[in-house]
Amino acid sequence: MERSLLQRIEAFLKESAMPPSVFGRAAVRDPRLVSDLRGGREPGHRVICRVEHFMNKWRAERHAGRVAPEGDRRIRTARTLGAGVQA
Repeated sequence: MERSLLQRIEAFLKESAMPPSVFGRAAVRDPRLVSDLRGGREPGHRVICRVEHFMNKWRAERHAGRVAPEGDRRIRTARTLGAGVQA
């Protein structure tokens, strides 16, 4: 049986370390997409196609070495700021 769109997105979020709001904004310009899907929203055909295209494109670029995992930007920023501060 084929996995649902939400299951594929959840696996992608884990793989990419991308926050759900960043994913939704990048894939379909809707930061609430994942939250709404978790709440029972049924996506249309166009949304499904755009989400699948985004995930496939991201994986291809990652495989080619052109993209790093997004991760949580707040953590990355804190590390960057902390690295430049001397005690």
